[in-house]
Amino acid sequence: MTSARALTALGALGVVAGGLVAAVTGPMDWTKGSWAAAYLVLVVGVAQYVMGRFRAVDDGDDRAGWVQLAGWNLGSALVIGGTLVTTPLLVDGGSVLLVVALVLALRARVARVPSAAALAYRALLLVLAISIPVGMVLSHLRS
Repeated sequence: MTSARALTALGALGVVAGGLVAAVTGPMDWTKGSWAAAYLVLVVGVAQYVMGRFRAVDDGDDRAGWVQLAGWNLGSALVIGGTLVTTPLLVDGGSVLLVVALVLALRARVARVPSAAALAYRALLLVLAISIPVGMVLSHLRS
């Protein structure tokens, strides 16, 4: 299995997990459930799926893809866990891993992708990069 396939598969699983979390949020009266569901769907799911699709056209070294996958998923787990237990330092540590993964995602060679798609991909990465420090600040303000 390639890192691109693993990123794509884990992204799809993230969307499903987010849907499941959303389904139990109301009945369990989980106050942070809506946030967790959105994070799972949008960051762990959709963003990772897209990164996997773009990593698939990168014919370079697959080790960077595996580091990207590890950083994105471990970082996301730390952000989610740190948010749920109100521990901003966990969120900060996870955020650092997310930044490393984003840098690797940006470095993926997407020369064979139409320019509009490559531009949209880079815009997604920019939105994610901007959201990381915002999330860190909110984590500290809420604790």
